[in-house]
Amino acid sequence: MARLPIESIYFELFQDDLENIDQEFLQSVVSIFSFFTFKEIYFEKQFLLMTEKATYVYGEKICSWLSLKHDRSKPQRISCLDDMKIVQVDYGRNFVAILTDNGQVFIASDVKSKWETNETLRLISTDNDCFKMIACGRGHLLMLRQDGHVFAMGYNSYGQITSNEKSSFESMIHIDRLKNVELIACGAVHSFSITNKGEIYSWKCNDFGQLGLGDGKNRNTPCLVPFPNDNSTRIKDIAAGDQHSLFLFENGQLWGCGSNKYGELGLGDYFKRSTLTKIPIENVQQIKCSKFHSFSLAYDGSSYYAWGKNGSWSSPKKLDYHPTSFASASTMILSTPITFGLTSTIHEFGSHDSISYQLKLITQLFDNQDNYDVKFIIDKKHIKACKCNLKSASEYYDRMFSGNWSENDQVIITDYSYETYYAYLWMLHTGKIHINRQNITELVDLANCYGDERLMKYCQTFIQNDLNEQTMSTYFSLIEKYEMKKLYDKLNYLIIEQVLPKVTDNIRQNNENSIEFLNWFYNQRRPFIPK
Repeated sequence: MARLPIESIYFELFQDDLENIDQEFLQSVVSIFSFFTFKEIYFEKQFLLMTEKATYVYGEKICSWLSLKHDRSKPQRISCLDDMKIVQVDYGRNFVAILTDNGQVFIASDVKSKWETNETLRLISTDNDCFKMIACGRGHLLMLRQDGHVFAMGYNSYGQITSNEKSSFESMIHIDRLKNVELIACGAVHSFSITNKGEIYSWKCNDFGQLGLGDGKNRNTPCLVPFPNDNSTRIKDIAAGDQHSLFLFENGQLWGCGSNKYGELGLGDYFKRSTLTKIPIENVQQIKCSKFHSFSLAYDGSSYYAWGKNGSWSSPKKLDYHPTSFASASTMILSTPITFGLTSTIHEFGSHDSISYQLKLITQLFDNQDNYDVKFIIDKKHIKACKCNLKSASEYYDRMFSGNWSENDQVIITDYSYETYYAYLWMLHTGKIHINRQNITELVDLANCYGDERLMKYCQTFIQNDLNEQTMSTYFSLIEKYEMKKLYDKLNYLIIEQVLPKVTDNIRQNNENSIEFLNWFYNQRRPFIPK
C-alpha cells in the first residue's frame, strides 16, 4: 500500500496568484504545492514551484523562513535542493515539510516557531534514515521510514507524538507500538497509520470521536480501530480533516467519523459520530480533506463530489461544472484553489478569461444534462453540447449543423478518442486546451481535418516547446506530413548542433557503424542519383 500518486492540475488555476511572474518561467514548472500561512485572522498563500532541476519558493512568508527576499515578479531558488527530486510536501501551522526521493526530510518554519530552523532549510535526520512518507498535523510531523517504523516530532499537548513524552522539536521520537506501517495520515491534532495487514491505528485528540474508537476520549498511544478486515473491506486510504476523518476501502465504500457540525461527514445531518459510519456515495476512488477546514471531497472516476461547505451541503453534492482535479473542485468551497499535497502541472494553451466566467459558461452550455440539443457518441460514451454555441465557435460545426444536419441530434465520432474530442469541445467553450504527447497526433489531425487554425497554432506551439533530441523522432513525421514550416528552423538546428556531432563521433569510434551509416546514406540518396 502507498499513498495514491500525485494528481495533475491545470496551472492556470493559480494565474491570479502568480500573474506577476514571467510566463516563460511558469512554463518550465512541472509540479506545484500551495499552502496557507496564518497571520492574525487571515490566511496568506505560499507556493513551492518545482522545475526539472530546481525548487523555488514564492510568497512573503515562505521566503522569510529561508532568509530569502520575496520578489513579486521572481520566485526564489532553494539552492540546497538543486538536482533533488521532491516526492511529497505537507504543512502545518507556520511550517512546511519536504520529502525527497532519496528519503531525506527537510523543514522550513516561521522564525517564531519552536522548530529551530534558524531561517534555513533544516535536514531532520543525519543518521542515514530513509523515509518514504510524511504527514503533518497542525503542530506535529509524522515520518514513515522505509522499514515500516514511524517517527514523530512537534507538539505533544494532546499526545500527538506518544505517551509520557514532552513536545519534541529537536529530535525524532520513535512510536514503538507501530510496526510494518505502510501509510500514515494526520488531521489537525489526530493521526492514523495503516499496517501491511490492513489494520488501522489511531491516536491523539478525540473530542468529537474522530479516532473512530466509539467514544470521545483522547488516546496518547495508537489504538486499533474496530472494523472488519477482509477482502471486501480492506482499507485503501485515509483523509483526516480538522475534526473529522474519512476512510476509503478497496470496494469503493467511504466511511467517516468525528465532527459533523458543518455536514463534513455527508450523512444528511449535523450530528457527530464516534464510530465509523457509511457515507451514501459509491465507487469512490480518491478522497481529500484539509486539516484547516471542515469539508470533504471525493472522486469516483468520472465526477467530483463535495460536502460540508460551512453547513450548506450536509450530503455529497456532485459538482456539475466538471472540475478536472481536487484543486479545481476546492474553488466551489474556498475563495481560492488549494493543492492537497504536491501536484504535477498541466499547462493549457489559449486565452485566460476569469475562472468564474468559464465555469458559468461550461455549466450552461457544455455537457449539461438539462441544456443540450446535440450528443456526440464516441466509444459508447456521450458528450452533450449546444449547436448554437458550436456554430458560433467553429466554421466546421457551422457547416455541419446547417442544411441536412440541422435536425440531427446525434453525431457518431469514429476517428478520434473520447478524451481527445472532449478536450477539443472544451477548447471551443473555454478557449483553453490541454495538449500532451499522448493526444498531440490526434489533435493535429483534427485541426487539419476541421480547418481549425487556432488549434493548429496551439499544437505547433506545444511541439516547438517540446521538440528536442529525444522527441525529434516522434514529431518529425508530424512536422513533415502537415508541412509545419515554422518548425523547420528548430528541427534543422537540432540535427546540425546535436544529432550530427554524436553520429560523427559514433562513426569515428566504430568501423561497423561507419559501414552501416554509408549503407543507409546510399539507400536514401539512391532515388535521386542521376542515371
